[in-house]
This record gives sequence, C-alpha cells and structure tokens, in this order.
Amino acid sequence: MGPPPHRGTERASREPPAVTAPPPLIDPSWLAARLGHPDLVVLDAGIGAHRHAPARIPGARAFDLDGALSDHASPLPHTLPSPADLQRELRALGVDDRSTVVLYDGAGIYSAPRAWWMLRAMGFDRAAVLDGGLPAWQAAGHPVSTDRPAPAPAGDFTARPRPALLADRDAVAAALTDPATAVLDARSRARFTGAAPEPRPHLRPGHLPGSTSLPFTDLLTPDGRHYLPLPALRARLTTATAGRPHLVTTCGSGVTACILAFAAHLTGHPAPAVYDGSWSDWGRPETGLPAATGD
Repeated sequence: MGPPPHRGTERASREPPAVTAPPPLIDPSWLAARLGHPDLVVLDAGIGAHRHAPARIPGARAFDLDGALSDHASPLPHTLPSPADLQRELRALGVDDRSTVVLYDGAGIYSAPRAWWMLRAMGFDRAAVLDGGLPAWQAAGHPVSTDRPAPAPAGDFTARPRPALLADRDAVAAALTDPATAVLDARSRARFTGAAPEPRPHLRPGHLPGSTSLPFTDLLTPDGRHYLPLPALRARLTTATAGRPHLVTTCGSGVTACILAFAAHLTGHPAPAVYDGSWSDWGRPETGLPAATGD
C-alpha cells in the first residue's frame, strides 16, 4: 500500500475548477462544477412572486431588483440606481472586480438578464446568466438551500459606467427617426397594439411610433425557461431589426427589454441599449409624447 496522499494535494483535488471569464449564458453543469469557488458570486435576481424565494442555489444572495437594486427615488419602476449606489450594493453582496458573477431567477429566464445588463452597464463583463434559472438547476438534480446565506465580506467592485448602453427618453426619440437604429418592444403584441390594457392603469395604451414588436417570449422556449438556440435567436433578431446595425430595446419597465438586449449580445451585437424608463416613462399621459396603436 502506497503512502497516504499529501494533505495539500488532497485539498487541491477537492477545489472546484478555476473560474475563468464565463460565457454569457451558462447551463447548470457549468455552475455546479464551480460552486463554492471563492471567486464565484451567485445572485438570485428573482422579482415579484419569485422575490425572496425560500429555496435558492446554495450560497446565493439576493440581487433585489424590487428592493435596493432599483432607484426608489424615481417615480418609475425598476430604475437603474446611480453608479455610486449600485457600486455600494454590489460591494455589500461581495462582488469584487475579479469576481465571476452568475445571475439567475426563479422563472427560468425573466429578470436575470436585467441584472446582467445592469452589471454590464457599469463596466463589468465577468457575469453570466443561468439558462433555465432555478427550475433548470433543480431539474438537473442539484441541491438547493433554505438557509439564510452568510453575510458577504465586503467586495471591491468599481462602477465604470457605459453610457451608450443606457437610453433615456431623448435618445429614444432620436433613435425612432434614425434609419440605422431599430427600436424593439419586448411587451406582448396585444399590449403593443393597444388591444390589451397596460398592467399599470395610469399609462396610455399603444407603443412608440416607429418601434417594432418583438415579444420577449418569441426568443424563449415554449415553457419560457430557456433561450432558443443561437441560430433561431439570430434569425428572429435579424427579421425584427431589418438589418439595422444599431439597437434599442424597450418594454414596460425596463426588465424584459433586457431579455432582448441579452439575446442580441449572444448573437454578437456590440452594444444593444436599453430604454430604462420604457413605456412606464413614455406612456405617461403628462409627457405629451406620441403613442401609436395597431400594428
């Protein structure tokens, strides 16, 4: 019988694989192989019914879009916080400049791309979305935890804003008249045409004049939990943009617009921008901005 393994060798063999820059969309096996690595930060970006879900991926902390990760001083829902506020909150979640961050939500694909876009808009590129979210993680047989995660050691994340990824009302108005820019609306077609009422009753029905309807569900599998394969994403985005090289995405409050922006990123688009206020801003009656109905 040979000598026992050296303790350092044994410990090294148990360490998860090195965490290199991740692909933007990962599957549960990628995460499971690296879970527990000190440079990995897993964040639950669930909103609405999935906010503060009792079961979570072990070690995951809450990227609370309904709470501290939105600017509640704004009258609009889910407004991007200031760079200083976002930097503070991400440091509190243990995010370092060298961290690899994995974002997921309880729906499969819904609000995690919003959290990914927020990080990217602050100059952070080492972030990935878990395709299928918590349902896919559980379906693959990986464990969940109901324990409250331990407080994170303070991180050193530094916000480096990329203004080109954020579109305000004036930028969107200019984009709508620019023949080189496509403005894609991620809401349902019924909301786009005005046939269905807005869930926020103070908003007008309809859409941005000159925008194109591309419901975010058209980019997902029928169960809404996974992105379509890359060739299908590319085909649907190419049709919707009509080959225009610049892209702005919009929706109701800036959340599902990020599903479109993330898909564009997957297909190689260099800088899809998101209208942060989206229809919650443009559709307010007091703005006096034009609204179109029908197709």
